[in-house]
Amino acid sequence: MQAIVRAMIVTGLGCALLSASLQAQDFSAVQVVPHQLAEGLYYLEGQGGNIGVSVGDDGVFLIDDQFAPLSEKIIAAVRTLSDQPIRFLLNTHHHPDHTGGNQIFAQAGAVIIAHENVRTTLAAGFNAGDLQAVLTDQQRAGLPVITYPDSIDLHLNGYSVHAFHVAPAHTDGDSFVVFREANVIHTGDVFRTVAYPRVDASANGSYHGIMAGYQTLLDISDANTRFLPGHGVVSSREDVASQLEMFTVIRDRVKAAMDAGSSLEQIQASKPTAEFDDRWSGGNASAGDELVAVIFGELRSM
Repeated sequence: MQAIVRAMIVTGLGCALLSASLQAQDFSAVQVVPHQLAEGLYYLEGQGGNIGVSVGDDGVFLIDDQFAPLSEKIIAAVRTLSDQPIRFLLNTHHHPDHTGGNQIFAQAGAVIIAHENVRTTLAAGFNAGDLQAVLTDQQRAGLPVITYPDSIDLHLNGYSVHAFHVAPAHTDGDSFVVFREANVIHTGDVFRTVAYPRVDASANGSYHGIMAGYQTLLDISDANTRFLPGHGVVSSREDVASQLEMFTVIRDRVKAAMDAGSSLEQIQASKPTAEFDDRWSGGNASAGDELVAVIFGELRSM
C-alpha cells in the first residue's frame, strides 16, 4: 500500500483536487495523532479536517482523509489502532483537506461514500466543469462510488452509523455522521471551533444554512452528545448552542443596520463582531468584516 501512496502522490498532485497552495505546503513535520472517543471509535488529528476512525472486526471505516501527502502518516496512525483493512471512506464534503487522499485510499481498496453533490463537484473539478468529459482511471478512483441524496446507514464494528445530508451550509454537499450507540456526531466543516464559519459561496454555501445546521445538531443531540468538528476540538451541546447564539446576534445586528439604511461599508465600520473577534477571527484581522459581508449579501438577496 505504501508504494501506491507514493505513486499516487507523485502523479496526483497536479489534479484539481489539490490547489496550488497545497502543492507548496511542507507536510514533513505534520504528526497524525489518534484520540479515542469511545470503544473502537477514534479521531485523527493532523493537518486538515479531523478524521473519524471506526475500528473492529468489520474493518476500518474512515470519515475524511485530509491531504494526499499525509496518507502514509494516516495509514500508519490507523495501523496503531487496527490491522484490519480500510474498507470504507465517507467524505463529509468535497474540500481537499477532507478528500485529498481519496485516490490513494480507493486504489488500496476503500469504498468511497458521500452525498451525491460531492461526487458531482469532485468530477467537475477534474475537467473545468465539463461533466461529460471522460475521466482517467486515476481521476475516477478519487470519486465516491456510493452516493446518497438524503441519507445512508452503515452497520459496522458494533455501531449503527447514520450519515445524512445537511441543506446547503458550508457547501451544498455537507453531511453529518452520527454514531448512535456512542452518542458522537462528526459534523464536517459545518461546525468548527477554530474560527468564524466558512461559507463556500462557489459551492452554494450559506451562512443561514450553517445556522440551520447548528439547530439540527441541537435537535438531534442531548446533554451527553459529543461533537467532532471538521476543525478543532471535541465539543459539547453547550458549545454548539453558544456558537449559534453568537451567529444569531451578529446576523440580527447586520439586519437591524440594513433596515436602518446602512451600507455594507457603514455596517462593517460599526464592528458588529467586535466582542467576538479575539476568539473567532482565527488570526485573520479582517475575518469579522468578511463575515459581515457574507451575511449582508444573503440578507439582501432574501
